[in-house]
Amino acid sequence: MLAYHQKNFLIVDDFSDFRSSVRSMLRELGVKEVDTADTGEQALRMCAQKRYDFVLHDYHLGDGKKNGQQVLEDLMTDKLISHESVFVMVTAESSQAMVLSALEHEPDAYLTKPFNRASLAQRLEKLVQRKNLLKPIMQALDRDKPAEVLAACTRLTQQDTRFAPLCLRYRADAMWNLNQFEPLERFLTGILADRPLPWAYARMGQLLFKRNQTAQAKALYETALKAFPMMPALYDGLAEVLVVEGDTRRAQSVLEEAVRLSPLAVRRQSMLGKLALANEDFDSASRAYRQAVSQGEQSRFKDPESNLGLAHALISKGSERGLDTRTRLEINQTLSAVAKENANDQGLQVRARLMKATSLLLNDAETADKLTEQAMARLDGMENFMSAEAALLVAKQLQQLGQAEAGVSMLKSCVEIYGDDPTVMKGIAKLTDDPQILGSGKAAIDLNVQGVRSYKGGNLDEAVGLFRRALALQPKNISIALNAAQALLVIAQKSADAAVLEECRGCLKMVGKMPDSDPRYERYQKLRTRAFGE
Repeated sequence: MLAYHQKNFLIVDDFSDFRSSVRSMLRELGVKEVDTADTGEQALRMCAQKRYDFVLHDYHLGDGKKNGQQVLEDLMTDKLISHESVFVMVTAESSQAMVLSALEHEPDAYLTKPFNRASLAQRLEKLVQRKNLLKPIMQALDRDKPAEVLAACTRLTQQDTRFAPLCLRYRADAMWNLNQFEPLERFLTGILADRPLPWAYARMGQLLFKRNQTAQAKALYETALKAFPMMPALYDGLAEVLVVEGDTRRAQSVLEEAVRLSPLAVRRQSMLGKLALANEDFDSASRAYRQAVSQGEQSRFKDPESNLGLAHALISKGSERGLDTRTRLEINQTLSAVAKENANDQGLQVRARLMKATSLLLNDAETADKLTEQAMARLDGMENFMSAEAALLVAKQLQQLGQAEAGVSMLKSCVEIYGDDPTVMKGIAKLTDDPQILGSGKAAIDLNVQGVRSYKGGNLDEAVGLFRRALALQPKNISIALNAAQALLVIAQKSADAAVLEECRGCLKMVGKMPDSDPRYERYQKLRTRAFGE
């Protein structure tokens, strides 16, 4: 039986009567230490100061406050709760949307109000039994050591084969984190052949997608959804594949189904808004972005890109007939939040002003001109790079606002930084047919390709020479600079040449201007750690 007198509990609920009721139940079970909180913010502060064995957290704590899902996200991401602890989501609501949204973030249990002492005790006993069985795995997860997780799974399975089913997902996650992709594929294939499981389908889909096996990933996700049509993560995976294949219409439809099932995921709503905007479905885009902005207000996944996306969708929606007063007010509030909350981000300040100026073109040209001038002044002083997507939109807006020369300059910069990306070049081609702009990066890209070939062939000196020539032509190109840094780092480590290492660091300092949303950012961080010894 659970030794309640040795456990610490935290009850989080905005109703004092409920907190008192649950505390009384726990006291009757023998619990001595019971703390309470009436907001998620208070709960986070308490968890930062004290380790709790159990957290019983109400899902909805009132409008404008963090909900249980958001608190769990924060607790796990900031490591304020141990994997050995038990987090129970409590709610009086039992709608499908609410339950699926809560379960997506995988609390240890989901408990519906009302409940009595006996049912609470029964649920807690089962949860603790499982945690105790898997204690070595939980401890390895707390240390963030996937190799130890894998070893713990192996030991537990050897001790008792009945542990094997409980260890499956932990083993798969550990192999993924250790980049053991071939063993992982064999492992998942065996699981799916024996007993199809939704998480195994999702992980296999991710693996196939990572390997650029998009056709196989698409087929797998479609098969998985026939078996598990209530799993939003499978829809996310399929949509990601469809976007790569260029089928953005179907990708939007797939995400709309995921949102219907689980509407409270901020990032999913934002992705749906982005897809709908690309598909020029401005009604759907504005609805999705509006949800992302609203739901993200108290979430760690709050993102100014959702605000900018909402403003863009609303402007595009009203571009032909003009914007009514209500829409202009919503745009103004949305963009004002971006400017106010990101005062030190020059890129966001530029984009918010240009977006606002675009919205005023038909109604207030004078203010639009002033905002455009402010944006251009900030743009001239920017050191960090915008994402390619943001840079293209800025270039387009500058053109619309009568700043053709500034728009051309933005496109040239975009070619220099991202010109090796065919998708970016297609976007640039939609905004200009100038052959000098469209062809300006070709020579550097060809040299980069040759450099990669030489690097893979083991000809490091030749590779570095090619990368240097490419950088001389396109000194801001992220891919070329990363490739040069990697080759230089290998040479520096072999020769202990301080000058070569300093050249490598110089490349990385330039690459550090890239947005952290860039998919190459992780590679940059790993190289930086090695080069600077961080």
